[in-house]
Amino acid sequence: MVNCMIAGIGGQGTVLASKLIAAAAMKNGFDVRTTETIGMAQRGGSVVSHIRIGENIAGIFSPIIPTGKADAIIAFEPAEAVRQLAFLSSRGKLVVCSTAVKPFGSSQGNSYDGTAMIDFLKEKTAGLIIIDGSEIMRRFAKALNVALLGAAAESGMFPFDAGTLKETLSEILPERFIEINNTAFELGRRLYHEYNK
Repeated sequence: MVNCMIAGIGGQGTVLASKLIAAAAMKNGFDVRTTETIGMAQRGGSVVSHIRIGENIAGIFSPIIPTGKADAIIAFEPAEAVRQLAFLSSRGKLVVCSTAVKPFGSSQGNSYDGTAMIDFLKEKTAGLIIIDGSEIMRRFAKALNVALLGAAAESGMFPFDAGTLKETLSEILPERFIEINNTAFELGRRLYHEYNK
Protein backbone atom coordinates (compact mmCIF):
# COMPACT_ATOMS: atom_id res chain seq x y z
CA MET A 1 0.00 0.00 0.00
CA VAL A 2 1.26 3.47 -0.92
CA ASN A 3 -0.49 6.42 0.72
CA CYS A 4 0.00 9.70 -1.12
CA MET A 5 -1.34 13.14 -0.25
CA ILE A 6 -1.54 16.25 -2.42
CA ALA A 7 -1.72 19.60 -0.59
CA GLY A 8 -2.28 22.98 -2.16
CA ILE A 9 -4.53 25.98 -2.54
CA GLY A 10 -7.69 26.32 -4.60
CA GLY A 11 -6.86 26.82 -8.27
CA GLN A 12 -3.44 25.12 -8.20
CA GLY A 13 -4.66 21.88 -9.72
CA THR A 14 -4.48 19.54 -6.74
CA VAL A 15 -7.59 17.60 -7.75
CA LEU A 16 -6.28 17.09 -11.30
CA ALA A 17 -2.93 15.92 -9.89
CA SER A 18 -4.66 13.31 -7.74
CA LYS A 19 -6.71 12.12 -10.72
CA LEU A 20 -3.55 11.73 -12.81
CA ILE A 21 -1.84 9.69 -10.08
CA ALA A 22 -4.92 7.49 -9.62
CA ALA A 23 -5.25 6.92 -13.37
CA ALA A 24 -1.56 6.01 -13.72
CA ALA A 25 -1.87 3.57 -10.81
CA MET A 26 -4.96 1.90 -12.29
CA LYS A 27 -3.18 1.70 -15.66
CA ASN A 28 -0.62 -0.45 -13.84
CA GLY A 29 -3.27 -2.72 -12.37
CA PHE A 30 -3.40 -1.26 -8.85
CA ASP A 31 -6.53 -0.68 -6.81
CA VAL A 32 -7.02 2.95 -5.82
CA ARG A 33 -9.05 4.88 -3.23
CA THR A 34 -9.19 8.70 -3.48
CA THR A 35 -10.94 11.64 -1.89
CA GLU A 36 -10.58 15.42 -1.74
CA THR A 37 -11.12 17.86 1.12
CA ILE A 38 -11.86 21.12 -0.62
CA GLY A 39 -13.18 23.57 2.01
CA MET A 40 -12.88 27.21 0.95
CA ALA A 41 -10.96 26.41 -2.22
CA GLN A 42 -12.60 29.12 -4.31
CA ARG A 43 -11.34 31.75 -1.87
CA GLY A 44 -7.75 30.53 -1.82
CA GLY A 45 -8.31 27.97 0.92
CA SER A 46 -6.58 24.64 1.39
CA VAL A 47 -7.29 21.70 -0.89
CA VAL A 48 -6.07 18.26 0.15
CA SER A 49 -6.36 15.05 -1.85
CA HIS A 50 -5.76 11.56 -0.47
CA ILE A 51 -4.71 8.73 -2.81
CA ARG A 52 -4.30 5.17 -1.51
CA ILE A 53 -2.72 2.73 -3.96
CA GLY A 54 -2.20 -1.01 -3.56
CA GLU A 55 -2.82 -4.52 -4.77
CA ASN A 56 -6.13 -6.05 -3.73
CA ILE A 57 -7.06 -3.32 -1.23
CA ALA A 58 -10.73 -4.31 -1.11
CA GLY A 59 -10.47 -4.38 2.69
CA ILE A 60 -9.43 -0.71 2.80
CA PHE A 61 -12.78 1.03 2.97
CA SER A 62 -11.65 4.55 3.88
CA PRO A 63 -9.92 6.74 1.32
CA ILE A 64 -8.63 8.97 4.14
CA ILE A 65 -4.98 8.45 5.07
CA PRO A 66 -4.52 8.11 8.84
CA THR A 67 -2.23 10.54 10.65
CA GLY A 68 1.41 9.50 10.36
CA LYS A 69 0.74 7.02 7.53
CA ALA A 70 1.41 9.03 4.34
CA ASP A 71 4.31 7.59 2.38
CA ALA A 72 4.39 10.67 0.20
CA ILE A 73 3.15 14.25 0.30
CA ILE A 74 3.34 16.60 -2.66
CA ALA A 75 2.82 20.18 -1.47
CA PHE A 76 2.29 23.00 -3.94
CA GLU A 77 3.12 25.65 -1.33
CA PRO A 78 5.32 25.70 1.83
CA ALA A 79 2.57 26.54 4.37
CA GLU A 80 0.37 23.77 2.96
CA ALA A 81 3.26 21.33 3.48
CA VAL A 82 3.52 22.38 7.12
CA ARG A 83 -0.25 22.05 7.59
CA GLN A 84 -0.22 18.43 6.43
CA LEU A 85 3.13 17.37 7.93
CA ALA A 86 1.48 15.34 10.72
CA PHE A 87 0.25 12.90 8.07
CA LEU A 88 3.77 12.07 6.83
CA SER A 89 5.26 8.82 8.09
CA SER A 90 8.74 8.86 9.62
CA ARG A 91 10.13 7.28 6.42
CA GLY A 92 7.94 9.26 4.01
CA LYS A 93 9.01 11.67 1.28
CA LEU A 94 7.78 15.25 1.01
CA VAL A 95 8.10 17.13 -2.29
CA VAL A 96 7.42 20.84 -1.75
CA CYS A 97 7.46 23.84 -4.08
CA SER A 98 9.52 26.62 -2.50
CA THR A 99 7.38 29.42 -3.97
CA ALA A 100 4.94 30.88 -1.44
CA VAL A 101 1.39 31.95 -2.23
CA LYS A 102 0.58 35.10 -0.28
CA PRO A 103 -2.66 34.79 1.72
CA PHE A 104 -5.62 36.93 0.69
CA GLY A 105 -6.76 39.76 2.95
CA SER A 106 -3.98 39.26 5.50
CA SER A 107 -2.14 42.23 6.97
CA GLN A 108 0.95 39.99 7.04
CA GLY A 109 0.40 38.67 3.53
CA ASN A 110 2.91 41.03 1.96
CA SER A 111 5.76 39.81 4.17
CA TYR A 112 5.11 36.07 3.81
CA ASP A 113 7.63 34.43 1.49
CA GLY A 114 7.60 30.85 2.77
CA THR A 115 11.18 30.95 4.09
CA ALA A 116 10.22 30.20 7.70
CA MET A 117 8.05 27.28 6.53
CA ILE A 118 10.88 25.80 4.45
CA ASP A 119 13.27 26.17 7.41
CA PHE A 120 10.76 24.36 9.64
CA LEU A 121 10.38 21.56 7.09
CA LYS A 122 14.17 21.17 6.84
CA GLU A 123 14.34 20.75 10.60
CA LYS A 124 11.43 18.31 10.89
CA THR A 125 11.50 16.22 7.69
CA ALA A 126 14.15 13.65 6.82
CA GLY A 127 12.71 12.86 3.36
CA LEU A 128 12.38 16.48 2.21
CA ILE A 129 12.74 17.37 -1.49
CA ILE A 130 12.54 21.11 -2.15
CA ILE A 131 11.73 22.08 -5.73
CA ASP A 132 12.66 25.64 -6.66
CA GLY A 133 9.41 27.07 -7.95
CA SER A 134 10.85 30.21 -9.58
CA GLU A 135 11.51 28.65 -13.01
CA ILE A 136 8.25 26.70 -12.94
CA MET A 137 6.21 29.80 -12.07
CA ARG A 138 7.99 31.89 -14.69
CA ARG A 139 7.48 29.37 -17.50
CA PHE A 140 4.52 27.19 -16.48
CA ALA A 141 2.51 28.86 -13.69
CA LYS A 142 -0.64 26.99 -14.75
CA ALA A 143 1.19 23.66 -14.92
CA LEU A 144 2.85 23.81 -11.49
CA ASN A 145 0.91 20.70 -10.49
CA VAL A 146 2.29 18.67 -13.39
CA ALA A 147 5.85 19.91 -12.85
CA LEU A 148 5.69 18.78 -9.22
CA LEU A 149 4.29 15.42 -10.34
CA GLY A 150 7.35 15.09 -12.58
CA ALA A 151 9.65 15.70 -9.60
CA ALA A 152 7.66 13.31 -7.41
CA ALA A 153 7.68 10.56 -10.07
CA GLU A 154 11.41 10.97 -10.56
CA SER A 155 11.95 10.58 -6.80
CA GLY A 156 10.42 7.09 -6.95
CA MET A 157 7.57 7.81 -4.57
CA PHE A 158 4.95 6.08 -6.74
CA PRO A 159 4.62 2.34 -7.44
CA PHE A 160 5.00 3.11 -11.16
CA ASP A 161 7.60 4.99 -13.18
CA ALA A 162 7.65 8.53 -14.55
CA GLY A 163 6.99 7.26 -18.08
CA THR A 164 3.65 5.79 -17.03
CA LEU A 165 2.57 9.09 -15.48
CA LYS A 166 3.63 11.00 -18.59
CA GLU A 167 1.60 8.63 -20.79
CA THR A 168 -1.41 9.23 -18.53
CA LEU A 169 -1.10 12.99 -19.09
CA SER A 170 -1.59 12.47 -22.81
CA GLU A 171 -4.60 10.23 -22.22
CA ILE A 172 -6.45 12.52 -19.80
CA LEU A 173 -5.62 16.13 -20.70
CA PRO A 174 -7.24 17.92 -23.65
CA GLU A 175 -4.97 17.82 -26.68
CA ARG A 176 -4.26 21.57 -26.65
CA PHE A 177 -2.70 21.29 -23.16
CA ILE A 178 -0.56 18.18 -23.70
CA GLU A 179 2.60 19.80 -25.08
CA ILE A 180 2.95 22.44 -22.35
CA ASN A 181 2.20 19.91 -19.62
CA ASN A 182 4.70 17.39 -21.02
CA THR A 183 7.34 20.14 -21.00
CA ALA A 184 6.43 21.13 -17.42
CA PHE A 185 6.59 17.47 -16.38
CA GLU A 186 10.11 17.11 -17.79
CA LEU A 187 11.15 20.36 -16.07
CA GLY A 188 10.00 18.89 -12.75
CA ARG A 189 12.06 15.75 -13.39
CA ARG A 190 15.14 17.89 -14.11
CA LEU A 191 14.63 20.06 -11.02
CA TYR A 192 14.46 16.93 -8.87
CA HIS A 193 17.91 15.88 -10.08
CA GLU A 194 19.28 19.41 -9.62
CA TYR A 195 18.12 19.35 -5.99
CA ASN A 196 19.70 15.94 -5.44
CA LYS A 197 23.13 16.68 -6.93
